[in-house]
Amino acid sequence: MSRDRHPLEEEEISAFRQALRDAGVRPIASNRADPGRRRRGDPAAAERRAAATAATDDLATVGRTSDGRVEPVRPSEFLDFALPDLPWRTRQQLKRGRIGWEAGLDLHGHTLEEAREELEAFLRDATSRRRRCVLIVHGKAWGTTSDYPMIKSHVNAWLREWPSVLAFCSATTIDGGTGAVYVLLRRRGGRA
Repeated sequence: MSRDRHPLEEEEISAFRQALRDAGVRPIASNRADPGRRRRGDPAAAERRAAATAATDDLATVGRTSDGRVEPVRPSEFLDFALPDLPWRTRQQLKRGRIGWEAGLDLHGHTLEEAREELEAFLRDATSRRRRCVLIVHGKAWGTTSDYPMIKSHVNAWLREWPSVLAFCSATTIDGGTGAVYVLLRRRGGRA
């Protein structure tokens, strides 16, 4: 297939414009892009948004993570999760450790319930402080009553349930490797 374009003749251009008119296509009245600014308007809609935000905040004060059975992961398994609309470049930067983490949590030595409470409190605090990326060290230790790493497996499930988590993945070797995860958080009131 040739990439050379032949110059359009006036007759072809006229036929194309006529086909557009016949299809009901009209010229755009303005060539300015929508800057995406908030529009002032319906105060009832603003109240509904505020009520929805307050309801979300109320849910965040109670436990958000399940305490049920989770899918076991191997000690050396690389954890990787991202919401579908997260940009590919951001996800790659997270995987490579190129997004600097601003706070960390070490769950070594905690029982499963203590780890869940610590994780929830840490994520609430990080979100309220508008942290972008945090590090959670879960370790790779096998549970005493299980044949898989309990805390690692549960952290993998809990982070998927947390509303402000956009993505997480196992850390680079310098930050703990498969015994830790980088967690990318949604900033409260802002975009990813």
